[in-house]
This record gives sequence, structure tokens and C-alpha cells, in this order.
Amino acid sequence: MARKELTRLTGNGNGNGTCGEDDCPNVYRTAAGSIVVQGDVSDAFTPPQGEGLVEIPESVLREAVRALGW
Repeated sequence: MARKELTRLTGNGNGNGTCGEDDCPNVYRTAAGSIVVQGDVSDAFTPPQGEGLVEIPESVLREAVRALGW
């Protein structure tokens, strides 16, 4: 899946103000309605094979919730 196929919910210049073009924590929504998170790789624990952990600031998650109208 390409990034251009996702709806970017955060980091559009009207949220936390810390993002460049593509290089910061962000939350995206897929056409199927699932969520994709971009963030710093975390080593908080070892996830199951095929999964990964990322860490994002609380402000990014709040921005995504606002964008979804939740």
C-alpha cells in the first residue's frame, strides 16, 4: 500500500506544528477504515512475529481522534 492511498489524519499543518513533509509521527486511515500509525520504533517489548511497535506523542493521537470526530 502506498502512502498516497491513505488519508492523513495528523500533521497537516493545523495540529501539533512539529511535522515536516513526511518525517514525523502521524496517524493515517485506510480505505477499509483501519488505522496506520507512523512513529519512532519502540522496544518496549517484543511483539509477535509480523507485528511492530511505534511510539507517538499523545498530541498526535488526540489530533487523529479530533479528525475522526470521535
